[in-house]
Amino acid sequence: MKSLETTEEMCKRLAQNPGLKLPYHECCESNPVTYVHCQNEIYCSMECREKAYNEFHKILCPSSDLIDRNALEILDETWRGCHYPPETASIQMIIRILARIKQEEKKEEFISDIEKFCHASTNDVEQIAHKLLGEQFLVQLTTLREQLASVFFDESVQHWFTDDGFKNLFALLGTNQQGVGTSALSVWVHNCDELDLNPQDKEELDNLIDGLYEELENVAGSFLNCEGAGLYRIQSKCNHSCEPNAEVCFPNNNHRLAVKACRDIAAGEEITISYLSQCQIARGCRSRQQYLKENYLFHCCCSKCSEQTDEESSSDMED
Repeated sequence: MKSLETTEEMCKRLAQNPGLKLPYHECCESNPVTYVHCQNEIYCSMECREKAYNEFHKILCPSSDLIDRNALEILDETWRGCHYPPETASIQMIIRILARIKQEEKKEEFISDIEKFCHASTNDVEQIAHKLLGEQFLVQLTTLREQLASVFFDESVQHWFTDDGFKNLFALLGTNQQGVGTSALSVWVHNCDELDLNPQDKEELDNLIDGLYEELENVAGSFLNCEGAGLYRIQSKCNHSCEPNAEVCFPNNNHRLAVKACRDIAAGEEITISYLSQCQIARGCRSRQQYLKENYLFHCCCSKCSEQTDEESSSDMED
């Protein structure tokens, strides 16, 4: 996954400024000349298109007669009308998984890979589904399950189309899905930093970039990335800590994920990441634990929480 817009196109859209112009076009890595189209889909290259076609697009392509297109559109409308924002689990992820199963030659191997992701308890599954879909989640889940079954039912995963199996599938995504953000702008800025410019041109470029970010934030807000989601089997095994020794990053500004050490990690020490944002991790212990309990359904007992809980208990005793 990567941004298909050029940097200038992206900035024009986000700033709502069609007259916006950027210098140093050579620093933009988006190249529409190489893009390949398939009906309404756009791919960055023929290789990308072929990979998608071989994995799931053969089934999902609008020109395909392998599934009921009308039923798929109804399913998409149902999801749009019922999912609970923020969209932490996407019906598109489930659709692609099921489409891949229908056209996958090694079904059992792929299904095994999906089912290796962590599973939650029955009670947690109910809470996760409720969190994702809101108050009417039972009715919504039933509707989604029935519509998905009408399009993608496959005997190899028939257990996913039972009430409990479908809740488990939703819970699997809700607890393991990793957000992915890419930006043509960040790539352009990074490449601009590498330019060999004289001091005056460098200062002018820095001022232009600062002004550009300010204009974009005033119009579009602080989140400027193209957003997607993925399942990463190894990363999903990393437990949370409010004082993590590693962090998730996307060093190539695409879908390729890396887990990067924040400090030296001793041999045999567990690698932990934070499920919280930088703002959330700076909050007090009770606030962090409440958020984790509501969104990830566990009580954090990391070293930072344990230490701060002891301090709060001591303070309460002194009071």
